[in-house]
Amino acid sequence: MASFKEIVTKAVIGKAKKTTTSHFQMNTNERPDTVLGCWVINHSFRGRNNNGAVLVSGEFDVNVWYSYENDTKTTVSSARFQYSDPMKIRLKDDQHLTDAAEIIVRSLRQPTVTNVSVENGMVHLDIEKELGIEVVGDTKLKVPVEEDEDEYEEIIDDEEITMADEEEISKVDTEYLG
Repeated sequence: MASFKEIVTKAVIGKAKKTTTSHFQMNTNERPDTVLGCWVINHSFRGRNNNGAVLVSGEFDVNVWYSYENDTKTTVSSARFQYSDPMKIRLKDDQHLTDAAEIIVRSLRQPTVTNVSVENGMVHLDIEKELGIEVVGDTKLKVPVEEDEDEYEEIIDDEEITMADEEEISKVDTEYLG
């Protein structure tokens, strides 16, 4: 009969992903007529425990290329935006999020501008991103333990082959695989 031991180790105790769309407004130096292109760069983020829920805070730069003066000139304007997304992650085995847990955040899909418009000289942006979160914490494993740990197998050197062993060896069909 095997006995069991409990091992305390670090493991992923919660895992989730979330897609969010946020709306931002951007001022430009000139009054834009047409948005010719926009892109998001320099995305950085981190997750932390916020009263038992994960709060992901981040920021990124948005560059907007637009025309102005009746579409006769173009320029690029940049702005830095910040966001804060609360994430409810269900933890395994009824565990609770503590400050001792490690929160790993990954960008599964980089922030992308999904809609852009110009209204009253202001650029309006919808930016979508997908983040994946893993919570690593302490957990317990139960493993079976063999009771007869002191048993060793006897090693027999080739020179110690007995007469009975030689008789068994002579019975081997050497043409079996040939």
